[in-house]
Amino acid sequence: MFITLLGHYKHLNNTRLLFPQLHVLFCVTLRGKNTSFSSMKRGKSRASKDDGKGQGESYNISVTVIEARQLVGLNMDPVVCVEIGDEKKYTSMKESTNCPYYNEYFVFDFHLPPDVIFDKILKLSVSSLLKPSKIGNESDYKVLSYTDHQFYHKWAVLCDPDDITAGCKGYIKCDIAVVAKGDNIKTPHKANETDEDDIEGNLLLPEGVPAERQWARFYVKIYRAEGLPKMNTSIMANVKKAFIGENKDLVDPYVQVQFAGQKGKTSIQKSCYEPIWNEQIIFTEQFPPLCKRMKIQIRDSDKVNDVAIGTHFIDLRKISNDGDKGFLPTLGPAWVNMYGSTRSYTLMDEYQDLNEGLGEGVSFRARLLISLAVEILDTSSPEVMSSTEVQVEGVPNISEVSDPWMSEVNATGKNEEFFLFGAFLEATMIDRKIGDKPINFEVTIGNYGSEVDDTPTKPKTKKSKKGDGDDEESELIQGSSDEEAMDDGELVSISTTPPMKPVITDRNYFHLPYFERKPCIYIKSWWQDQRRRLYNANIIDNIADKLVSDKKFKLFICKIIKKKLSNCFSTFLTVANKDQNQAGRTKLDRERLKSCMRELVQYSKELQNSNLLYKIGHHEPQHSVPDVYIWMISNGKRIAYARVPSKDILYSNVDEETGKDCGKVKTIFFKLPGKKGFGSAGWTVQAKTEMYLWLGLNRQRKDFLSGLPNGFEENKATCDVNLLSTVKQIFQLRVHMYQARSLFAADSTGLSDPFARVFFSTHSQVTEILNETLCPTWDQLLVFDNVELYGEASELRDDPPIIVIEIYDQDTVGKADFMGRTFAKPITKMSDEHYGPPRFPPQLEYYQVYRGNCTAGEMLAAFELLQIGPGGKADLPPIDGPTDMDRGPILPVPIGIRPVLSKYRIEVLFWGLRDLKRVNLAQVDRPRVDIECAGKGIQSALIQNYKKNPNFNTLVKWFEVDLPENELLHPPLNIRVVDCRAFGRYTLVGSHAVTSLRKFIYRPTDKTVNNWSTMGEYSQALINISQLCPAAKARISTPDDEKDGKGKKKRKKGGEDVEEEELDESMLDWWSKYFASIETLMEVRALHKFHCFNEKDLSTSEQVYNRELENEFYHFEDWLHTFNLYRGKSGDDDEQNASDEDRLIGKFKGSLCMYKVPMSDEMSREMGIDSNMGLFQNIPHNDPINVLVRIYVIRATDLHPADINGKADPYIAIKLGKSEIKDKENYISKQLNPVFGKSFDVEATFPMDSTLTVSIYDWDLVGTDDLIGETKIDLENRYYSKHRAICGIASNYAIHGYNVWRDPMKPTQILAKLCKDNKLDSPQYGPGGRVKVANRVYTGPTEIEDENDDCNISYHLALAVLNHWEDFPRVGCKLVPEHVETRPLLNPDKPGIEQGRIEMWVDMFPKDMPAPGPALDISPRKPKKFELRVIIWNTDEVVLEDDDIFTGEKSSDIFVRGWLKGQQEDKQDTDVHYHSLTGEGNFNWRFIYPFDYLMAEEKIVISKKESMFSWDETEYKIPARLNIQVWDADHFSADDFLGAIELDLNRFPRGAKTAKQCTIDMVLNEQDMPMVNIFKQKRIKGWWPFIGKVEAELHLMTSEEAEKSPVGEGRNEPEPLEKPNRPDTTFLWFISPLKAIRYLICNNYKWLIIKIVVVLLLLAMLGLFIYSMPGYMVKKLLGA
Repeated sequence: MFITLLGHYKHLNNTRLLFPQLHVLFCVTLRGKNTSFSSMKRGKSRASKDDGKGQGESYNISVTVIEARQLVGLNMDPVVCVEIGDEKKYTSMKESTNCPYYNEYFVFDFHLPPDVIFDKILKLSVSSLLKPSKIGNESDYKVLSYTDHQFYHKWAVLCDPDDITAGCKGYIKCDIAVVAKGDNIKTPHKANETDEDDIEGNLLLPEGVPAERQWARFYVKIYRAEGLPKMNTSIMANVKKAFIGENKDLVDPYVQVQFAGQKGKTSIQKSCYEPIWNEQIIFTEQFPPLCKRMKIQIRDSDKVNDVAIGTHFIDLRKISNDGDKGFLPTLGPAWVNMYGSTRSYTLMDEYQDLNEGLGEGVSFRARLLISLAVEILDTSSPEVMSSTEVQVEGVPNISEVSDPWMSEVNATGKNEEFFLFGAFLEATMIDRKIGDKPINFEVTIGNYGSEVDDTPTKPKTKKSKKGDGDDEESELIQGSSDEEAMDDGELVSISTTPPMKPVITDRNYFHLPYFERKPCIYIKSWWQDQRRRLYNANIIDNIADKLVSDKKFKLFICKIIKKKLSNCFSTFLTVANKDQNQAGRTKLDRERLKSCMRELVQYSKELQNSNLLYKIGHHEPQHSVPDVYIWMISNGKRIAYARVPSKDILYSNVDEETGKDCGKVKTIFFKLPGKKGFGSAGWTVQAKTEMYLWLGLNRQRKDFLSGLPNGFEENKATCDVNLLSTVKQIFQLRVHMYQARSLFAADSTGLSDPFARVFFSTHSQVTEILNETLCPTWDQLLVFDNVELYGEASELRDDPPIIVIEIYDQDTVGKADFMGRTFAKPITKMSDEHYGPPRFPPQLEYYQVYRGNCTAGEMLAAFELLQIGPGGKADLPPIDGPTDMDRGPILPVPIGIRPVLSKYRIEVLFWGLRDLKRVNLAQVDRPRVDIECAGKGIQSALIQNYKKNPNFNTLVKWFEVDLPENELLHPPLNIRVVDCRAFGRYTLVGSHAVTSLRKFIYRPTDKTVNNWSTMGEYSQALINISQLCPAAKARISTPDDEKDGKGKKKRKKGGEDVEEEELDESMLDWWSKYFASIETLMEVRALHKFHCFNEKDLSTSEQVYNRELENEFYHFEDWLHTFNLYRGKSGDDDEQNASDEDRLIGKFKGSLCMYKVPMSDEMSREMGIDSNMGLFQNIPHNDPINVLVRIYVIRATDLHPADINGKADPYIAIKLGKSEIKDKENYISKQLNPVFGKSFDVEATFPMDSTLTVSIYDWDLVGTDDLIGETKIDLENRYYSKHRAICGIASNYAIHGYNVWRDPMKPTQILAKLCKDNKLDSPQYGPGGRVKVANRVYTGPTEIEDENDDCNISYHLALAVLNHWEDFPRVGCKLVPEHVETRPLLNPDKPGIEQGRIEMWVDMFPKDMPAPGPALDISPRKPKKFELRVIIWNTDEVVLEDDDIFTGEKSSDIFVRGWLKGQQEDKQDTDVHYHSLTGEGNFNWRFIYPFDYLMAEEKIVISKKESMFSWDETEYKIPARLNIQVWDADHFSADDFLGAIELDLNRFPRGAKTAKQCTIDMVLNEQDMPMVNIFKQKRIKGWWPFIGKVEAELHLMTSEEAEKSPVGEGRNEPEPLEKPNRPDTTFLWFISPLKAIRYLICNNYKWLIIKIVVVLLLLAMLGLFIYSMPGYMVKKLLGA
């Protein structure tokens, strides 16, 4: 079975979505984040940020092979092989079974680029070690978008790739997960393994894929290629050419196609730049395929190493439609363009990865004419080949026309001459690293315009008769004149601009002094005319853009948008109907057109969703004109490039068909090619150009300047074509730089010295430098005077150039470090406009700052572009604002733009510092915290001795500051920790920036919430506890109160299945509650109601969380917050999360509270108790406190293997402060899912010992133990939280038993303390089970079966109130219940990737309170010993395998073999029933199987050594299954297998009473049959089917019962079974020859023997007569 990892995972720059639906979406999303300014018309960047395709990332692929079912074959020993790429891992071998159980876990670690890892195939195959033939494998799978990044307990279908007609070969049950850095896998709790698996309904298939898939053939036809680069791959060929002068093409191309793990190749065309193959590659695969991507490569054959020339991927979803009116995948015949590295001749190509499809291509490489078709196979037809082997065969040429350029006219369209025009209006921000050598630009489209290649000449075409295909053209070229055609002959393509020496802009960038003369290029090229594909895509894009704007401004312009949309719809439908029969239209064109028309018609009625339109409009799978590449060349060396999709600049007379960038001035950013663009090198802008581009037919050339801004005219007077600007406008740009926040930490201190550099046109200015901050407030106005812009004023008003803002960190030595970049567009004011609302003055806005692929903060600024009119600067609005003499000439942001300020008071709670690391190799001893916000701040008290007590003496301080009225504009608050050292030195330890203060703003509570009468309706529903929770009444009684069996009697009356409802209280323990909680976890979430009382309900009083407890309770930051302190430089791109962990130097614990001053009366009243504490009332003291910490560790799941054998020997290590416990002696051998069941008591002192570390280590016999993973818990926040996380609140109260109350405080004491702390009246308990709390009266059950009735009633009432404490307004919050939390295990060496999960909980008990009771016993359940006695009575209708030597009759020598799964070494056989002629066998034979069994998990426990070299035994847990096989005994050859049946002892069909009633339907239709559990039924007898029938009796006994009534195996003493009454014919012939003669010969040939004897006697008498007659006659004649 194949599973491709493509699309299993979606990784998007710190945002993870488990498993994207398509790989193309993966790529698109990576690129989609590259243009944060995509809404800007003129300023839209062409340079995507680093897409990271070539960068390696860490991936963890885990596969759990659980079991296999229905494997085809007899008596096999199956092994499962898991293969990903070149890595293979095997399960253990299971003997003599068709249903093996493995439950083995495999992990594959990869560090590869996403494109590489997602193209790998995951292959599952099953084979038998003793039999070389494969049982089955290779069903092509793709792990698509699935819940929580994984497939869980899914059945994979096995099939034989060598015989597609054979059908299903079995199923494998498995779990598959793909994890990348930062992912959190939500592993479902693995409770009882039930076999109620609907295999057909739970297959390992993505949603929407049918369970039964048909086989299909994929025909990939390869016709020809053109435009291949000159490949200098052979040194000898170069030498030969140099000496001999042989000018031979140095490329030997062939095409390689990869699909679903298979690979096909065409023939090699020797020394050919335009190869023609005319071959097809045929893949046989199930449809719909789960591998959705086909990889096509043109490769150059070489004796040493083949090299990829270009790569193209075909997404099958984009060339098919699975709807009701859909179509099978189809493509072409069509050309596909391939992009990759540059076309220059280099022996070692540094961009070779681009040719392999890794990363964005930087140049056109070739184009390939292909087609693809799919044919569904009828596997029942004898003509169908059964193998899936890839086939390669020849196909006829695409056309019989002899002219090679006319052969594709009908198939791929008519060849047309295209004209590309480009004008460079501006070239700025040229990186100064390039140097001051002359710079020019080269524009290419395909091979046309390339200086490396010889420019292709115009192809020869034949005149064709004007037909339908020219109707469209006649419309498109209306008005074209003969004069143009004459000029066309004289036009020579110019693809490069003249070299020009750059001019310095500032210390980082150059610009080219174009001024009035703007260099131009134009290129003529010839391509098949498939503009209609691009036109359709442009129309759909246009519609989709309007729909997006419709959603954004629906309330305002909905009617206008709908009117525009209706015009677009009608245009598209009109053109589409006319387009149906155009030349060169393929089946895919027609089908996509039909689908699009249907969707548009439907959408025009609904106008709701544009997703489909994006899907159709983007990524045309059948290419047309190649994309345009623009290269910046310095001194003959290619430096940077930009890529422009041809459809975006394609011209049409119909506006809706025209590309969005055609005939418009666009901002294009240049970037470094290939791997050079990764990391910090790619963050620098190589160049920024303002370009005008136009692409259309040469006959439409008259319109190529129609979109230029007014004031430009073409200048042909000189040899270099350029545009002359005749209109120039003068502007003043005002940049209001207010502040930034969350910037990149560029210094080793964890801070930066940021300043901003603003670029506009050829101008540049910088802000002032603010030292040591990540949240600078510049409050600075930058004025750009006399900015010259070319073009009409009105056009500049609507579409001004963009502004580039780069933020740098100033270093005292060396160059400033780049921190991030953002883009903005100014609001433009013409000289004749009024400067006033609503456009002016501009409002401050936040702009996202990017650094490479990651966000790097936000900038708050405003931009305005003011035209300088005839009156000069005097007409401009004055620059108002205070003059700051201290800041010198720096202008502040003027009033009206700067935010309106109000006075706030910020109260700071200084609690303490935690986990401070060394700074400059010295320990922190006397730290202090400095708080700063908007230039104001406060300092904490000094901690005199950090080691002795890291808490502050003075808890609350405050300061007042002026902050904006708008909360969104609040500046960040900076927290800095400094260490006060000797001689007055202060060393910065770390810092933290609180970017948003909104959650710390004090908001008075609503008065109506405190009015209890308004809550009457709600509280009335909570009054009666017994009505709210009927199970609570039943749970009140302790487990020991039911020893008299009353519970059993009640259940016997209510239910029918008496045996299944009875409870054995002695069997219940903590694990009963745990497993029942897990089982009901999913049920309760779905049902939210109570069921009938049974064992599960008795036990489920525990909350099992599948994640950390902190995530359920807001990290316990209800009043005490933790602020991480960072020091050191931030990481880049994908290493951001990992580096943040490395930069973490400590934690500051405290809180903030801010409010406007003067204070309201209500706030004054709240502060009246203790004015020194401000609003932080009722918080506990922070003096050191001694606590007993009790850690319960239940189990770990899915641990990462640490040993060579793929297993681990885990044990627990606990660390809290200076206390460390390593439970090394109790390691668990060879387990990845160990059950620990241990508790540890550790004494700690808060705040010194506040971080608990629970680690899992791998025990090693030799060497140091390896850390598998660890989890860290902040105990202090839990201890002080109002959620009361010190000890979970149980759902019911019990004084002993497995549900015993653990808290030293009784429920009544806890409730009284909560009421006191929250200033509520003490609870009042009344008669009749009533309690009054905060004017609410709760009633509870009064039937309490205990001697201390009054006491117990109050406990239960108080406990019920505690469980609903969150319902109390203002003071209420959810209290932590009795729980188990699941925490991820992380390893510092593998940051961000889970190494497993651990289930645990923590209790904390203050030492100044009564001592708690003993720890709860959660030790793992020890399996109970059982003995299964199986009596094989008879068999019937067994297959007759042998032919009798003497008689030729069919017979079998039957015997029965049995064993429990996992105990193959304990196989037991009956004696042999020889010579069964009817298939009936009589045995009366007893098997005895002792085994250890875990009732809760329903597993047999086996402990044994894996091999003779194993150090200790390994424990296995295997489902309780009984295997019974029937064999034919052979003495001189191997025994013949006749049939088998496997019975799950927990759930198997009840046996039939007679052999006639026993049918195969008992096994095939299990869901309709009554099922039996032998552990409840204890004893059962009946007939069960296989290929035949067997009568057996199963008797289950405990080991104690078995000792009291022993029996013998077989028919031995004690209690021997009677010998079977077998027919007389049952014997072995060579042991009893006389008996064989009697029964085999005499009985069958008696009369024949008599006849033969009589005949022989007669013949003897006749012989004697003849012999004696002559002598007798002589005697008579002679008278002798």
